[in-house]
Amino acid sequence: MSNLSTTSDDILASTRNLLMSGGYNSFSYADISEIVGIRKASIHHHFPSKVDLVRELVKRYREDGQATVAVLEQNVPNALDILKVYANHWAKCIEDASRPYCVCALLASELPSLPPEVAIEVTAFFRFISLWLASVMERGSRQGTLTLTSEPHVEAEAFLATVYGAMLSARAYGKPEVFGTILAPALNRLTPTVSH
Repeated sequence: MSNLSTTSDDILASTRNLLMSGGYNSFSYADISEIVGIRKASIHHHFPSKVDLVRELVKRYREDGQATVAVLEQNVPNALDILKVYANHWAKCIEDASRPYCVCALLASELPSLPPEVAIEVTAFFRFISLWLASVMERGSRQGTLTLTSEPHVEAEAFLATVYGAMLSARAYGKPEVFGTILAPALNRLTPTVSH
């Protein structure tokens, strides 16, 4: 049984790399077959269609994100620190080309041309991150560890847009430091001022 899951994981890993380098429509099962070293029929055995394959990849990506968020919530009580850890995760991914870029960010840019089953999973990922960030904003406002100028859900969407916009800008300019430059004012704006 472990051999099957390894093959499945290899297929998903190669799919992710292919998505990263060219997007949803840039690859076929023949490409995956060549990379993984298995027949196309074997890929179809694990994932009957490309829609099934990419949907499963995005679903697992969201589940990994949910697990990571749960650990973060347990280990980092301060809401501002949570936002910094979240931003720092993406800063590291952008600095180190071997680390994964957000697959959902890439797929979101292709949303109008994606099959509906895949688009639903991509949207679910962003909905999950947005709801989580809104809960962090709300808690931070209550704790006094964040200063909000809008409702928590609006702040969450603004922060999410800033993170993903900064990711895109850093990638467009080919300069990882652009990410931090854009995120710093957003984090500063949310940081409570200490009055003496």
